[in-house]
Amino acid sequence: MLAGLAYRMLGSWHDAEDVLQDAYVRWSAADRAGVAEPRRYLTRVVTRLSVDVLRTRQARRESYIGEWLPEPVRADAVDLDDVSMALLHLMERLTPPQRAVYVLRTAFTLPYDEIADILDRTPEDCRQLFRRAQHALDDDRARYRPSTAEQRQLLLDFVAAARDGDLPRLESMLKESVISWTDSNGARRAARKPVVGREKVAHFFSRIYARPDLSFEPVDLTTGPALLIVVRGNRHLVMLETDARAITGIRVQANPAKLSAVQG
Repeated sequence: MLAGLAYRMLGSWHDAEDVLQDAYVRWSAADRAGVAEPRRYLTRVVTRLSVDVLRTRQARRESYIGEWLPEPVRADAVDLDDVSMALLHLMERLTPPQRAVYVLRTAFTLPYDEIADILDRTPEDCRQLFRRAQHALDDDRARYRPSTAEQRQLLLDFVAAARDGDLPRLESMLKESVISWTDSNGARRAARKPVVGREKVAHFFSRIYARPDLSFEPVDLTTGPALLIVVRGNRHLVMLETDARAITGIRVQANPAKLSAVQG
């Protein structure tokens, strides 16, 4: 539970591990006799530490090069249910307190009284934070979640069409308003701004992937299926978002610092 809480809060496995280590140190030093409910105590510690990290990270983000995407994690690293890369990405628009309330309420179904105690706020304040978080997310959050098998096949078809340079086939898979985000932090040549629109996205990926030396490996993430791509010796991870008819979003994690939890 604590690992899932930290990862949902932060969208970074590296940061989550740091928070868990800090929480363990505090738990080891705590007066256990004075802790009536260890679960609530540890939830409070991990949540507050995560909020602190989010606030510190906001300052670091100003020097980040290009788009920032969450750090992917293999499915066998932490047990998570009903969390998508798209949602973790969207939650970056929330304030740290909004994100804390949203995660505790939706993922762990905690009552507002308990959330208020964890964040040292009033229950009504937490209700307001939750409503604002919902409003910020609901307009863009995907309503359709394909099956795991459908996601895997769509990924394979998408990369195969791009590798073959088959633009008509590639465009047929994409929604007209499709958006592609790439995170490299300047470590790789990559689009620093989102690529928007069916034709632009299709041309973008056909230029990158139309190479005979391209290889790929399916990977199961906590957030769903992905493909680990190797092209020109560089590795990156591709994740798709779709509605009932076409691909609506493509997220490419090309920052080597964020791939260590996937590559092992």
